[in-house]
Amino acid sequence: MLERFMIRQILFRLDPERAHTLTLRALRVMGRMPGAERARSRRTVSDPRLRQEIFGLTFENPVGLAAGLDKQAEAIPVWARLGFGFTEVGTITAEPQPGNPQPRVFRLPDDDALINRFGFNSEGSAAVVRRLVKDEMAGRAHRIPLGINIGKTKAAEDAEADYLTTFGRVAPHADYITINVSSPNTPGLRDLQERSALEGLVSRIAEVNRVQRTPRPILVKVAPDLDDAALDAIVDLASEYAQGIIISNTTLSREGLRSPHRDEAGGLSGRPVRSRSTDMIRRANGRVPLLPIIGVGGIFSGADAWEKIIAGASLVQVYTGFVYQGPGLIRNINRDLVRFMDRDGVHTLADAVGRG
Repeated sequence: MLERFMIRQILFRLDPERAHTLTLRALRVMGRMPGAERARSRRTVSDPRLRQEIFGLTFENPVGLAAGLDKQAEAIPVWARLGFGFTEVGTITAEPQPGNPQPRVFRLPDDDALINRFGFNSEGSAAVVRRLVKDEMAGRAHRIPLGINIGKTKAAEDAEADYLTTFGRVAPHADYITINVSSPNTPGLRDLQERSALEGLVSRIAEVNRVQRTPRPILVKVAPDLDDAALDAIVDLASEYAQGIIISNTTLSREGLRSPHRDEAGGLSGRPVRSRSTDMIRRANGRVPLLPIIGVGGIFSGADAWEKIIAGASLVQVYTGFVYQGPGLIRNINRDLVRFMDRDGVHTLADAVGRG
């Protein structure tokens, strides 16, 4: 506990993006050190009741890393060691782009939140694929399900062609693909959440996916700022063309914030998003109960994760909670989930999904 506090104090004295870069570099090194199984066993909660089969993949536990932290797929080997049940890298764009000018990420400690306006800074899909192939050839292929989150190159005029380029490059190396149309930091991107635009994009990707040697599960990631009617339309569309939905991305809302950086432009993540994302999960699950949901937003504890699971999420992802609390968060969430299952007489985690 003291060690985690000291590390956080040091990192939080640095510029947030600089701290992020240094942490990822350290994790990349850690992922390639010997003793993988010993390190993993210390951090992993092994309980068969946490295991689920979802869209054809096996998840040993429901806690995943959300997209945005390992943007360039640099540290894939380490995430299993830290106890995650799955990981999602990206957002990856077809072409390289620098993203928005710095500074572009801000801590809001009084709100347990972050604001970022990275703008899909990406090495480009070809460079990321080269890294994935290199890891695979070196025996560092992922040991837990790997999602790859894809987005639009800012300068691309044909969004559909741009997404398809990235999809074609990364799909052979992923266990599932997330279509990100909900970041607030790429101009016009959220317009793709409109029903006709999104249907054109997702149906075309689904069509290309069907003819692959091994089709991948397709998920759609949505914004928490959608109204109920827009959410219903996307849930209906996802149930027709995709295999799951991720709820939710960052928000443009600034309601109730106290921290000095509260007025910075960008997407807000962390505790302030928790209630809205959970409400959306509950509504989506009620509308299409068989559509798998990954719940994201404000998860800092097992109780937060349990709230999303009983609302209808089969899996959860963490980002801001991981930044603030460190790797111990994953183990703590899984331990708490087992405890809640015992408390409520739930035999498997799948039995808890949507029971709230």
